[in-house]
Amino acid sequence: MRISNIMVSVDLGAAAADRVQLTADLAERFGSKLTGVAGRPVLGPMPVGDMLEVERVWAVEERLADEQLAEAKALFEREAGAAHETAWRSAAAQPLANLVKQARTADVVVVGRQGPADGDPGPMGVPAGALLMEAGRPVLIAPPGIERLAARRVVVAWKDTREARRAVHDALPFLTRADEVHVAVVGPAADREGAEDVAAYLSGHSVTVTTHLLRSPEISAADEILRFTGREEADLIVMGAYGHSRLREWIFGGATRDVLQTTPVCCLMSH
Repeated sequence: MRISNIMVSVDLGAAAADRVQLTADLAERFGSKLTGVAGRPVLGPMPVGDMLEVERVWAVEERLADEQLAEAKALFEREAGAAHETAWRSAAAQPLANLVKQARTADVVVVGRQGPADGDPGPMGVPAGALLMEAGRPVLIAPPGIERLAARRVVVAWKDTREARRAVHDALPFLTRADEVHVAVVGPAADREGAEDVAAYLSGHSVTVTTHLLRSPEISAADEILRFTGREEADLIVMGAYGHSRLREWIFGGATRDVLQTTPVCCLMSH
């Protein structure tokens, strides 16, 4: 499987430059086009009161949106030096809606982790969880401070669900290049989740794979996966994303939520 187009969400937060560098390096190694995407809504006032003042404030906001989109484009062009082919798409629009729209041309979408301690990416930031639920594409969550993803050692957090099967398939371009792939299953019924079948599937794609049944009752599934990832010195987790919408607010399962907010390594998720 070939990755033709890798898309990265660009904002003006402190982690944006690292995220673009990471994605540019991936694009170079996979021979892919790198597409930067940014959206910045025009945060105008409510149309009440003095209409001349409303128009003046609206014009100021439009100019600010244009300036910040231009700044994001400059950041993307500066940090994307490793990529052999690039494209830029921006709009004065809600950043999530704009990225979801542009994702129709992407094989993988890269977005920043947004945990409680990760800082505010500003009005151009895209929440990873909502993107996962809407994009219809695998999403690579990049924690702050990571400039490169070697993906030589990969952990597949396996659960016998549609989402996990989708994630393993979507991750094949990474898995087939890895030196080691560890299929890890968490929980008291780990031996009934079909890990050996997943290993056989991956072996059929020439992946070097081992299986691990993790049954620790003391910690959560997310903590168990993250601890195992650290022990194996892996830098990529592959897992399904579990969630649903309630009144337009995304509600996630515990492991999905915890990994989205706390993963110290890159995580490729599919829904």
